[in-house]
Amino acid sequence: MKSTAEIFGENVFNVKVMKARLPKEVFKEVMKAIDDDQPLSSEAASVVANAMKDWAVEKGCTHFTHWFQPMTGITAEKHDSFISPTDDGQVILRLTGKELTQGEPDASSFPSGGLRATFEARGYTAWDPTSFAFIKEGVLCIPTAFCSYGGEALDKKTPLLRSMEVLNKQALRVLKLFGNEDVTSVKTTVGPEQEYFLVDAEGFKKRKDLIYTGRTLFGKLPPKGQEMEDHYFGAIKPRVQAFMKDLNDELWKLGIFATTEHNEVAPSQHELAPIFTTTNIATDHNQLTMEVMKKVAKKHGLECLLHEKPFDGVNGSGKHNNWSLSTNTGVNLLEPGDTPYENAQFLLLLTAVIRAVDEYQDMLRISVASAGNDHRLGANEAPPAIISVFLGSDLQAVIDAVENDLPYNGSDKETLKIGVDVLPPLPKDTTDRNRTSPFAFTGNKFEFRMLGSSTNIAYPNTVLNTAVAQILKEYADKLEGSSDFTNDLHKLIQSDIKAHKRILFNGNGYDDSWVKEAEERGLSNSRTTPDAFKHFLDEKNVELFTSHGVYSKTELVSRKEIGLEKYCKLLHIEALTMVDMAKQDILPAVSSYASTLADSVLTLESANASAVFEKDTLSELTSGLTNAYNALNKLKEDIAQSEKIEDFEKRADNIKDVIIPDMDSLRSEVDALEASTDAAYWPVPTYGELLFGV
Repeated sequence: MKSTAEIFGENVFNVKVMKARLPKEVFKEVMKAIDDDQPLSSEAASVVANAMKDWAVEKGCTHFTHWFQPMTGITAEKHDSFISPTDDGQVILRLTGKELTQGEPDASSFPSGGLRATFEARGYTAWDPTSFAFIKEGVLCIPTAFCSYGGEALDKKTPLLRSMEVLNKQALRVLKLFGNEDVTSVKTTVGPEQEYFLVDAEGFKKRKDLIYTGRTLFGKLPPKGQEMEDHYFGAIKPRVQAFMKDLNDELWKLGIFATTEHNEVAPSQHELAPIFTTTNIATDHNQLTMEVMKKVAKKHGLECLLHEKPFDGVNGSGKHNNWSLSTNTGVNLLEPGDTPYENAQFLLLLTAVIRAVDEYQDMLRISVASAGNDHRLGANEAPPAIISVFLGSDLQAVIDAVENDLPYNGSDKETLKIGVDVLPPLPKDTTDRNRTSPFAFTGNKFEFRMLGSSTNIAYPNTVLNTAVAQILKEYADKLEGSSDFTNDLHKLIQSDIKAHKRILFNGNGYDDSWVKEAEERGLSNSRTTPDAFKHFLDEKNVELFTSHGVYSKTELVSRKEIGLEKYCKLLHIEALTMVDMAKQDILPAVSSYASTLADSVLTLESANASAVFEKDTLSELTSGLTNAYNALNKLKEDIAQSEKIEDFEKRADNIKDVIIPDMDSLRSEVDALEASTDAAYWPVPTYGELLFGV
């Protein structure tokens, strides 16, 4: 049996494999492409392709695919064999440099948001050499970007790579101001913590809502939910432990740094956390992680639920996006540092992030907006829809001292200024975490906690990278050529702290008073996806992305269209599923039980026996059936009207204001019926069976 060290990365064409299989000069060229974003020559690409093919064939592969991330939010692949015909009617196995670097999958059926017509089928995939090729299910997968014939990005990865380049450029300008001449690249790193539910596969198969939508649309809470808090970090059940072991093995073979696993707050809820890695690789790894989770779960007779709110009344699932900045010299730029020099650089970068979050809070909210996440944000396990930044008491004290030219910690020391000899060492992770904060500083990184569990992390990080890059650009523009750098640096940090301190909040984000306070501060509070998307094309947001070349105006318009269309389609499917379940399964089952009760009443009364329970229950059911049927009919009528609205923005508002309240009304009536119906008649597995059935 192989050890963990032996299996780790065994299915990845990584640096170790390339070093062993590539000529020395080609290997150096590939490493420059990876580390410094240098283009790879066609000659080198051909050598890499052949070596990659040989390695994959030795591991049993017959096919390869360009693995990409279209705007569906999941991954896509088209398999091609290595077989190439020869003149004598035989075949050879071949992967050319051109096949490695560029593919042409049919793009007609992927979401484009108007970037292209359906009949325009050309789409191109381009190899991303910074993300290693890997083997999945016996197929060589080559991570790629995906664009249209006209060059527009049709995927999540291309804008992410652009944003990383932009941030690298502007961060290097700032670091040069502090004399960091040895730094040649700055990359963002991310560690996404993935939450998920596991339920028994047999129960899953009996619920149309889970099959079609990923969440339960009906279901009353069992007597016990999560109120005892006995599941969180509790002993992992043997069946779940077996799943986690197999999951780790599969992820480690793919070179994914899965390290932490534990039970989460809700019954049947769990979490997996990886080690930090470069953002585009972390994005690939997280997409793979979600895919592998579902595959491994099935092997154990389980279903992995990645919806943000699979069960009403218990915690939903998020994905905490731990974001930081690192140099090629191994320095985490969000470490406060031990010297005044390091402190000054850290404070400038910290202020840049604070300002970026404040100025582009609407775009950060949009980046995590989805139909699923609307159920979760603001609930007890997730931050509110209001964006704010948590620094903790110690770092907040430093910020306050700088803002007001006061001594740090109230000491008798000299007034705190951003110089090279008076700033004391800053605290490192000396404050508690704030689980209610959407954007919290946690020692040497920022934890963006608003992402939903099914989110592709590319888009939130694209927004975050670009917003921070814009602020760093403005800082570099002001400070380059300064005749009094220390004084100008202090004034810049001080003025931006004053201008953007409204975004800083260390209190309880769940408190009702925070909503009022946030409004008074001028912070946005977009509770739903349609509300958030109304700011998508605000002038400042369009200027942010187009000025840096991360998105064109056309690409932004397309993404707004795709987001709203997806919202409408998902809720439409949910509404139709509710109608289907209520009409075909639940109401007939309750009616059948009511009929049985009616017969029992007649039988008991004819025997002069008491029928109080039967009569009272029958009355409840009769009234409930009428209410549920009326709610069902209203939902059906409103769905028919909603389907006539062609404009997705108007339809999304209609769904938010009409369809969702209709769905809530129907659910309320059906859940009340469940409480009064004999369990033997109830047609679908209950919450208790699903949540405690593993």
